[in-house]
Parts: sequence; structure tokens; C-alpha cells
Amino acid sequence: MTGAIVPRPIAFVSTVDAEGIANLAPFSYFTACSSNPPVVCFCTTVRIGAHPYKDTLSNVRATGEFVVNIVSEEFAEKMNATSAEVAPEIDEFELSGLTPIPSELVRPPRVAESHVHMECRLRQELIISDQPNGGILVFGDVLRFHVDEAVLDGNKIDPGLLRAIGRMGGPTYIRTRDRFDMARPK
Repeated sequence: MTGAIVPRPIAFVSTVDAEGIANLAPFSYFTACSSNPPVVCFCTTVRIGAHPYKDTLSNVRATGEFVVNIVSEEFAEKMNATSAEVAPEIDEFELSGLTPIPSELVRPPRVAESHVHMECRLRQELIISDQPNGGILVFGDVLRFHVDEAVLDGNKIDPGLLRAIGRMGGPTYIRTRDRFDMARPK
């Protein structure tokens, strides 16, 4: 399935736990699901073992807040470093060398290197399956968008300037440089 549903955008989700320890993790099961109101969702997989839920999910459940940061080519390797399985008390910002910056409406920090951030409040959690390799879908209302002017062409995000990456199957990622346009039929 992960080899067929490609390319997948990456939600680079920052959260904090109840004590304020920052967490950062990439999720390639991610999309927008409403424009009015703006809502995004990502899905976390239930793992096998003593700790079936990722720290991200535990933190969102504890605080009701998260930030989605869009991943660009220039910090892809640092994003990948945060996918390591580490103890909850490890700050993935420090682990990866990425820079936390304050959010305006939620407690989790944003990733300074990211050109687009979405500050979110938990809208709903939907348990698809709580079995190993099952999924828990997390919906968030976007409270505030932050867009770096360096990636704007007028009032629109220029994909050539954003240079977002996507996930293919396994360890393979994709750049978004090869694009084409098609007009919608009338």
C-alpha cells in the first residue's frame, strides 16, 4: 500500500508533552481535509511492543495542540533524523539540529527551517484500528498559518521556491521539481 499510494506529502509534526519537552516527528499519512474551516489530518501507526503509541499522539492527547511544518529539500536529512525511535524525554529538535521558534497560539514550537507552519488545535481523533500496524487519524483545526515570504509569488506559494519533498515507499523520497500543468475541463 505504501508503495502504491505515492507520492505522499510529509507532515512534520511538533508537539510538547505536559512538562513542555518538545517532540518532532514526520508523518507521510497526511493531507488537508477542509478549507472552510481549514483542517488538516495525519495518521499515526500503532506499533508493536510495550509502547504502541508514538510520543506525538500522547502529546496531542495531553495538550490538544500541534504544529504541522512542511519539509523542504534543504533540511530533509535533519527531518529524517527525527524518525529514530528515542525515549520520550529526548528533544528531537536537539537531536536533529533543527531550530525551535515560538508559536503564537499554541505551545508546541515551530521549525524555523520550515517555510510553512500550521498551528493546530485537536479537532478529533478517529481510531481506525488499535491493533499493531493499525492507524489513529488526528484532525486539527488550523488556527494560524505562517508562510515565509521567500516562497511566495504574489499571494500564492510557489512550489519551485518551497521545494517540498514527499515520501515514496520504504526509504525513498521525492523532490517536487518535475511538475506539469493541465487545465480543468469546463
